[in-house]
Amino acid sequence: MSTAGQVIKCKAAVAWESGKPLSIEEVEVAPPQKNEVRVKILFTSLCHTDVYFWDAKGQNPLFPRILGHEAGGIVESVGEGVTDLKPGDHVLPIFTGECKECPHCLSEESNMCDLLRINTDRGEMIHDGKSRFSINGKPIYHFLGTSTFSEYTVVHVGQVAKINPEAPLDKVCVLSCGMSTGFGATVNVAKPKKGQSVAIFGLGAVGLAAAEGARVSGASRIIGVDLNPSRFEQAKKFGVTEFVNPKDHDKPVQKVIAEMTGGGVDRSVECTGSIQAMISAFECVHDGWGVAVLVGVPSKDDAFQTHPVNLLNERTLKGTFFGNYKPRTDIPAVVEKYMNKELELDKFITHSVPFSEINKAFELMLAGEGLRCVIRMDA
Repeated sequence: MSTAGQVIKCKAAVAWESGKPLSIEEVEVAPPQKNEVRVKILFTSLCHTDVYFWDAKGQNPLFPRILGHEAGGIVESVGEGVTDLKPGDHVLPIFTGECKECPHCLSEESNMCDLLRINTDRGEMIHDGKSRFSINGKPIYHFLGTSTFSEYTVVHVGQVAKINPEAPLDKVCVLSCGMSTGFGATVNVAKPKKGQSVAIFGLGAVGLAAAEGARVSGASRIIGVDLNPSRFEQAKKFGVTEFVNPKDHDKPVQKVIAEMTGGGVDRSVECTGSIQAMISAFECVHDGWGVAVLVGVPSKDDAFQTHPVNLLNERTLKGTFFGNYKPRTDIPAVVEKYMNKELELDKFITHSVPFSEINKAFELMLAGEGLRCVIRMDA
């Protein structure tokens, strides 16, 4: 492309300080350096993680910053050493990576790359410790190595999944974070067998993706657990068959579920980040074979407590990160599941706004409305 090797001026939504509306600014985006690609973002969606770090409560504030990490786009140019991507490729930038060389990447069991594992405090590129974004010479920090709230962004090649160019980017963009995290937690980690029962704790976007994984796996009962009763009706679209609101009971919800299921569910997936929900998710699975999978991210001072006999009675407790998917190796195949109608994504996308109205996406999420709002970068 004619812009290769040159600085690109484009629009980006900049977070100047915590909790304040994003500001659409003209930014300069430097060319990609070694092992980097510059991507033209066509669609990006808002994830709760963006809101969490925009609000900047409970973690290190880093501003000014360009947020965003669920997106789809097209490679504009590549830096030195990039051989498996070329201009014109359709890609999903992903908040974690796969260098393909470290012990984790070489292991069939792990997706937690040593080099490119999620780092929420890093605001520069790994190659030289510098930002590729600037305004009038002043650096603007990156976010999760992706910064997709910009018409162009620079990403490490290990954080870019090349996908089928026929896949609609306005739909599959949601696979670059939340949907893959929840769906993979069920199909790759909990692994329910056909006919088994599954409890899903938290019916937000990630929890509903976990429910979708249970539905696709052929679960006979999918029990949704949430404190917000308004989420129950929507959850039926994702295969949830029964609902439990812990506030409706005067006993721990794990006991309620054990009574409902004759001893406990076969599998559970926790998607809230609440320590109490994590404990309940573990203690509600059946002894002898039950498997509980933790997805939600707790506060840094939280501690998990359960009686060791719950483990001795042959319950299994697991954790997962990004659904145990390796971004470059596995995500293209998840996109194909959507293309083959084995996985539904459209029902996750409840709103769409032009880039100029990106703050409306934040308002919708803060109000608890909808699941995913896709932001159209060309509008």
